[in-house]
Amino acid sequence: MAIATINPATGETLKTFEPLTDAEIAEALDLAGLANDSYRKTTFSVRSHYLQQAADILDKEKADFAKIITLEMGKPYKAAISEIEKCAAVCRYYAEHAADFLADVAVKTDASRSFIRYQPLGIILAVMPWNFPFWQVFRFAAPALMAGNVGLLKHASNVPQCALAIEDIIQRAGFPKGVFQTLLIGAGKVADLMADDRVKAATLTGSEPAGASLAAAAGKQIKKVVLELGGSDPFIVLESAELETAVATAVTARMLNNGQSCIAAKRLIVVEAIADKFEKLLLEKFQALKVGDPMLPDTDLGPLATPGILQELDQQVQASLKTGAKILIGGQPLSDRPGNYYPPTILTNIPTDSPTAQEEFFGPVAMLFRVPDIDAAIKLANNTPFGLGASAWTQNEGESDRLISEIEAGAVFINSIVKSDPRMPFGGIKRSGYGRELSIQGIHEFVNVKTVWVK
Repeated sequence: MAIATINPATGETLKTFEPLTDAEIAEALDLAGLANDSYRKTTFSVRSHYLQQAADILDKEKADFAKIITLEMGKPYKAAISEIEKCAAVCRYYAEHAADFLADVAVKTDASRSFIRYQPLGIILAVMPWNFPFWQVFRFAAPALMAGNVGLLKHASNVPQCALAIEDIIQRAGFPKGVFQTLLIGAGKVADLMADDRVKAATLTGSEPAGASLAAAAGKQIKKVVLELGGSDPFIVLESAELETAVATAVTARMLNNGQSCIAAKRLIVVEAIADKFEKLLLEKFQALKVGDPMLPDTDLGPLATPGILQELDQQVQASLKTGAKILIGGQPLSDRPGNYYPPTILTNIPTDSPTAQEEFFGPVAMLFRVPDIDAAIKLANNTPFGLGASAWTQNEGESDRLISEIEAGAVFINSIVKSDPRMPFGGIKRSGYGRELSIQGIHEFVNVKTVWVK
């Protein structure tokens, strides 16, 4: 795949980049190794200062960074601004809390002194996706760098300017040379990087095939990996729900990032008693969405990131129609304009035993299911190989307790949109991956948990 900035709103190639040669990759590894030898010995206060500086740069220059995001992957500009602000927040969170998260933990034993010490692993490889091209990187980099690790970024090939901008931010923040480097390389170079003894672990956010490939490469070298993969998140609405709020949130949750989010609400599961009203309100709101130039402030839905994503989404919709599904709105790529545009789409009457009912649709397509009761809702919600997030709507405490306990997912949000937050762990189960990002759990993923016993 070419490493290039191709504007998804127009199809225009704005800039191309030559992948690093093997010799340049070797130089980067050497530099990372040298940086690791000294950086791991720095204090938390020094690292915190660097990360606070990075947060300041993000805040000060967010308009410029947001424009790069929108030009490279099509996110509405107003959402890109929010993404940069969130990156600054995660930097400040770990700058403030990492020392406490990684402080020695005393354990009472028969030793004169025994405790747990957290120490950096070394060089961590991050394989990151295009859909949140700044946030996905910073939610790895902030805890990893605060823990004393060194980062190598292999970013998605369609967001090279985002990748280079992130490296520049970290360098300008004062981090020593080589502590964080962007490698403009193809996916075929990842296994070789994992085979290098200096690379101690990896993290990946992306597709199932990409995750399986990295996990296999890491497993061969007996190295740790954290995976955040796909999701087909359920959005359950029960009879006691605040219906209008639930509908409005469902639209926001499905259209997040032009529908290209692992935690977007992809399967809307509504009990029959309120399904007609929910469907009517949902259709009205979908009809009101404005599709257009992602740089304009009144645009609700921009283009999909690549022509390949557009084609795959259309194929999934057409395949679902062959199984008996019906279209309430949308259902065809927008051919009246350049770019990778797909309209807001609602699918109904989807057979629950069809592939469509379990797949991840990465675009603005909502699947609407009707179920008789909470038992059927939970059963359908769990009828997927994925287990990332889930949103459920009810004013009944007993129903809420059941949903929290019985839904198979890494996160359950009651009467709220699924989101990531630096204060809470983020990750999935089943084929959505393993390991956690963010919070204290996220920073503990890439440290040596050392037992110390003094007698």
